[in-house]
This record gives sequence, C-alpha cells and structure tokens, in this order.
Amino acid sequence: MTQRKDRGDKSKLRIIAGQWKGRRLRIVADGIRPTPDRVRETVFNWLAPVIEGTRGLDLFAGTGALGIEALSRGASQMVFVERDKAAAQGLRETLKELGCPAVQVLNKDAGEFLQTEPSAFDLVFLDPPFDGPGLENLCTLLGSRGWLAPGAFVYLETGHRQGPPALPDSWELLQQKSAGQVVYALARWKG
Repeated sequence: MTQRKDRGDKSKLRIIAGQWKGRRLRIVADGIRPTPDRVRETVFNWLAPVIEGTRGLDLFAGTGALGIEALSRGASQMVFVERDKAAAQGLRETLKELGCPAVQVLNKDAGEFLQTEPSAFDLVFLDPPFDGPGLENLCTLLGSRGWLAPGAFVYLETGHRQGPPALPDSWELLQQKSAGQVVYALARWKG
C-alpha cells in the first residue's frame, strides 16, 4: 500500500486527553478510517471511571488512535492488531516516539489473531472496516473463545448502513450514539 502524501492536519489526528494530550498521530496508510475526535471524546468519557489499569486489545487498530488514547488515559497494557503492513509499521513508529511501555503491535488479520491461544482483556476496541466482518460474530467469538475478562467493556463501531449490532444474550448494551456516518456503542460482557 502506498503512503499518503502529507496533507497537514487531515493526515493527522490528535490525542484528546491524558499524558499525551494534544499530540498528533500520523495516518500512514491509505484506506484507514480513524475514529473521529468527537466520537473518541464521548467514548472515553463513558470509559473514564474504568480505564485506569485496564489491559486492552485494539483489534483492527489502524492508526491505533483508540488504544493510544486508552494508554494516554491510564490503561496499563495494550495489544494492537492490524493486518495492513504500512499501518502496523506506522503504529510501531508512533508508539516508539511516544515511549509507550507495555504494548505489542501484531501485523496480523483479526480473524487469524482470534484463532490463536486466548488471553483475557478488560477492554476491547472493535472498529472493523465497514465492509469487514460483522460485529455480532466478533462479539460471539470474543466471548466464547476466552478473550474477555469477566465484566469486560467492548467498544463497537460500525457504519450507518450496517446499523447497531445485535448483541448475544451474554452482553449488555450500556451506551449507543451516532455521529456522521458512524454508529458507536459501549457494551459489557456479562460472562
């Protein structure tokens, strides 16, 4: 994949709060659709009471904006999974510049990753490409394979065309909103 040409602020997004507040992240790969600032701000307001010390998974990481924002606000660990080689490399460079400890970037397909030996996470960000795998299937797989700690929080993002996901019975929808072309929600796994 070719790298984007520098387009000023359009090729960058900012960390909203925490230790890296105001820092700008480069978007290095084409086809990456980062979660907008206003959506991230709302999501992290929802997560504020529980973010400190969490162990997180940013599946379909892209720029890593969600996982980096979580680390900036006190998450203790983060695993980033991104199949695009340029995006994964750009994310590694960004994390190195920030001096992020306790992170891992895996250049791997999300489905392939979820078939490996599971490790339970307290917080998961699910923001797949709008034409990618369905959130319902991903939620079922996360819960049934052991990827979620009891009471884990899961952020879900999809396009308006797909609409909000139908969650399995073992899930509780806590919050849901829409902004522009995005429908986003926060759910909790009750397993």
